[in-house]
Amino acid sequence: MSKMNKVIVITGGSKGIGKAIVHKFAENGFDVITCARNEKDLLKLKQEVEQKNDGITVYTKKVDMAVKAEVFAFYDFIQAIHKPIEILINNAGIFLPGEIANEPEGNLERMINTNLYSAYYLTRALLPSMLQVKRGDIFNICSVASIMPYANGGSYSISKYAIYGMTKVLREEMKPHGIRVTAVLPGATRTSSWDGVDLPASRFIKSEDVADAIYGVHRLSSHAVVEEILIRPQKGDI
Repeated sequence: MSKMNKVIVITGGSKGIGKAIVHKFAENGFDVITCARNEKDLLKLKQEVEQKNDGITVYTKKVDMAVKAEVFAFYDFIQAIHKPIEILINNAGIFLPGEIANEPEGNLERMINTNLYSAYYLTRALLPSMLQVKRGDIFNICSVASIMPYANGGSYSISKYAIYGMTKVLREEMKPHGIRVTAVLPGATRTSSWDGVDLPASRFIKSEDVADAIYGVHRLSSHAVVEEILIRPQKGDI
């Protein structure tokens, strides 16, 4: 059965939005190829998903997507599985608060490497096989910080504006080739990034809401593309 399953590749799949996406697509018959920096989290994810979904395989690799060589090692891992990729979700990301004037030296480089370059390198590596079959979906996890500057956003906002720009360019480039490209811009989502913040759950989006939205967009006919998913807490931004 596993041989016939469609395959989704998602970076940073062990926590938060990424984990919710893994579960959502596995529940709907997808095998999953994912990576994260923590091996234990990946093994736990694999066990959870495979036990819950009969006939589904989760392939995991420990990777730091901020390191170019490791991005390409992950690509080699994907290639070795020998399954056509239906969906790519560039989700790996890091948030370090600060202001441009006084944030720690290296913040920009670290977040550009993780939030932009990882998506750029992996997308370029996987595109040839998608172009060959003239189909596939690419979702880049951006942020409301991609379109709305805010204090203490610093280099995080810079990196998220950049991935949003890359997504728009890629959308234009892929139009003639049958490949759909979507920017996902979640507002405050209840993930570990918000640990320690004293706010009720109702002020946050659920990770599952983002996963459901992405799956719904994927389910549309090939004649349609949702170019952007902008999703905020019902009561507004935090």
